[in-house]
Amino acid sequence: MMMRLVLACMVMASPALAAVEGKPFFSLYNTDLIVLMAFIIFVGILVYFKVPAKLADLLDQRSATIRAELEDARRLREEALDLHASFEKKRTEVKEQAARIVEKAKADAQIAADNAKAEIASSITRRLKAAEDQIASAEAAAIRDVRDQATAISIAAAGDLIAKKMDAARSDALIQNAIQAANDRLH
Repeated sequence: MMMRLVLACMVMASPALAAVEGKPFFSLYNTDLIVLMAFIIFVGILVYFKVPAKLADLLDQRSATIRAELEDARRLREEALDLHASFEKKRTEVKEQAARIVEKAKADAQIAADNAKAEIASSITRRLKAAEDQIASAEAAAIRDVRDQATAISIAAAGDLIAKKMDAARSDALIQNAIQAANDRLH
């Protein structure tokens, strides 16, 4: 490639173009020739010190570095996509789990409410039964009290009546009959 460049430069510097008036083409007065020779020497020095090969190596290293960076970027992108997919999957799982927890909590709350209603109903039933029992007991006690008072009043009235109609002979006969009845019962 360098050789082609050198040849192209030589053709461009033809004697008709570069000749100074009255001076030969190959003289130090021809500036185009001097520039051409300096350029050829410069290119020769570059080739001698293998600068094009070093530049090619540097470019190859740079392209290898870029290629490696691109591969790393591709790998990182794939990892990021995998990680993103994993997070999306976990997010959907967590969302489903949260929905299940909410449903379970609703069901538990409904069961607790039903249990509380049943307990309240049984408590009310027990209290009503206890109140009915207390009322029945109070009625029985009231009836007993009324009977007891009626009996006491009857006995008092009978005692007054007997006391008014009883004389001493009758009283002795009744006492003798009561003693005899007590002896018969005891023996």
